[in-house]
Amino acid sequence: MKPARIVVICVAAISAIGLALVVRTMGSSSGQPTTPAAAESPAGPTEPMAKVLVAAKDLEAGSRLTAADMVWKDWAVSAVDATWVTDGTVPIPAKGQTVAVAQKPDGAVARVTRAATEAVTQASKSDFVGAVVRETILAGEPIVARKVVPAGDSGYMAAYLEPGMRAMAIRVTVETAAGGFILPGDRVDVLLTRETNLANMGAQEGDRPRFASSTVLQNVKVLAIDQSTSVSDAEQAVVGATATLEVRPGDAEALALAKSEGELSLVLRSYADTGGPSGRVGAAPSAESGTVRVYRGGETEVVVVP
Repeated sequence: MKPARIVVICVAAISAIGLALVVRTMGSSSGQPTTPAAAESPAGPTEPMAKVLVAAKDLEAGSRLTAADMVWKDWAVSAVDATWVTDGTVPIPAKGQTVAVAQKPDGAVARVTRAATEAVTQASKSDFVGAVVRETILAGEPIVARKVVPAGDSGYMAAYLEPGMRAMAIRVTVETAAGGFILPGDRVDVLLTRETNLANMGAQEGDRPRFASSTVLQNVKVLAIDQSTSVSDAEQAVVGATATLEVRPGDAEALALAKSEGELSLVLRSYADTGGPSGRVGAAPSAESGTVRVYRGGETEVVVVP
């Protein structure tokens, strides 16, 4: 056989083999469905999520809530209890009702929903700012109404008091309350001004009354002025008729006795001077032990002993 014929046969065989491989490959690939790797499945129906108000950290009983103590957390509607605080944008079904499955909003609908949610959540969270925690709430735990006492509600003062402390009110005026610049949360000293009793010292007609002043309580906390337990940011002075102080049981007895003996005044303390001891400053001096009658050259003078 001629060499030229051999070359032609080899080329034809190679071409036939290549063509068979190509046909086989095309037949195998056409029998399987093609799924692009980058293609995403369309968003299917999902259970709606509600925003639940939860504690951002551990909240101890007696602490006052701030905006930083609370956060909104996404929660499946089917797992939300009716007593939890939600933002109100998603209806919470009652027990026994089924949860409607809704399509996830997108585009303009999502933007409108988020805007409405933000408007509602800001108002709802502000309702709890200033409330007092009645029972311990752990971080991430939903905030329920029975565990907090909103400001102004009945029981607020009892929840706000420190353990072992008592609340006691005294009458005040603008003059006896530092011109109205004493605000709830400030620290004060309580001063007693009373007239000395000269009847038991052989006082004579025409003797001028003598007065004595002493500090009854020091560094005590002002809980409220009248029935206001907080003031707005723009308010710099509060003029009231009563001031409620946080005192210990023994200090309350001393304060009640001082109220019956004379006029009480509140002395405002500096913020830099609130770390000292708090409470009663010894026993209030009595009239007999606090005054001495001195006879000098036929004249009588009463000296108040501090």
